[in-house]
Amino acid sequence: MTAFPVVRMRRIRQNATIRDMLAEVTLEPRHLILPIFVCPGEGEARAIPSFPGISHWSVDMLPEIAGPAIENGVKAFLLFGLPTYKDEDGTSAFDAGQPVQRALGFLRESYPDTFLIADTCMCEYTDHGHCGHLSADGSVDNDATLELLSKAAVSQAKAGAHMVAPSDMMDGRVAAIRDALDREGFSGTGIMSYAAKHASAFYGPFRDAAGSAPSFGDRRGYQLPPMNPREIIRDALLDADEGADILIVKPAVPYLDIASKLRARTDLPMAGYIVSGEYMLLHSAISAGALERSRGLLEYHTAVRRAGCDLVITYFATELAGLLRRN
Repeated sequence: MTAFPVVRMRRIRQNATIRDMLAEVTLEPRHLILPIFVCPGEGEARAIPSFPGISHWSVDMLPEIAGPAIENGVKAFLLFGLPTYKDEDGTSAFDAGQPVQRALGFLRESYPDTFLIADTCMCEYTDHGHCGHLSADGSVDNDATLELLSKAAVSQAKAGAHMVAPSDMMDGRVAAIRDALDREGFSGTGIMSYAAKHASAFYGPFRDAAGSAPSFGDRRGYQLPPMNPREIIRDALLDADEGADILIVKPAVPYLDIASKLRARTDLPMAGYIVSGEYMLLHSAISAGALERSRGLLEYHTAVRRAGCDLVITYFATELAGLLRRN
């Protein structure tokens, strides 16, 4: 009796055309979102020393970063801002004259086909660097912070954001923001929630870029513990129940198991955020000659898609889109 032969794909893999046709997971420019750091002033394109290759951009200089991205097929931007002032409650987060709000209006008018997402948090705007209003004991007051986040989200929607992205990790923030947007007539403005944002060591360069390092303590009281996957999934699904339109897993590759588990539990679109520490790992390996640039970037980012994320937020978006178009 002849045994059934083992089915192999070797003959198919030898042909590049059919190999591409049968690709189970694809990575394309349309899947990429580029983060941009907006700063006050004019004519500003300041390199960030701890974040090589990344800069602060004043609103008038945004075509220098948005233009090449759009030419390569990137159509979505996630905006972070350095305000002109900070105070205890981060009130500059909902000041219409601040860089993020001005950038939203500029990009909306200059590039009407782009999709604009505003990071919604207080840490960039508070003088203490925590993500909300502080109680007398120095802890973040969850409920008081919801009001501040709601004001910021409405301000961003008025300025032109298609979607707001709460990254604070307060309980109930998605429901509060959804209610505030709807009450103010912005029912069409979406919410991309940082649903699985971990208390990670991979955020260092970002905190320099956004000026958001806490002046005391840390954020482990409200960000998610990396060692508790069941808690992480429960927390993310609460955001879905409250009305989030897209869920973010952050960081991306260190938490691909979370992305995969979350994908099995929800049909909502998901994004993986390749954060500043991951960017530096890749940048350093490439600079040292230990990683082939194009293949390394493609493989790393494809892993996020393979884990179940529909979108990838990455500082490499423009370069990666160019590679994908050429290939």
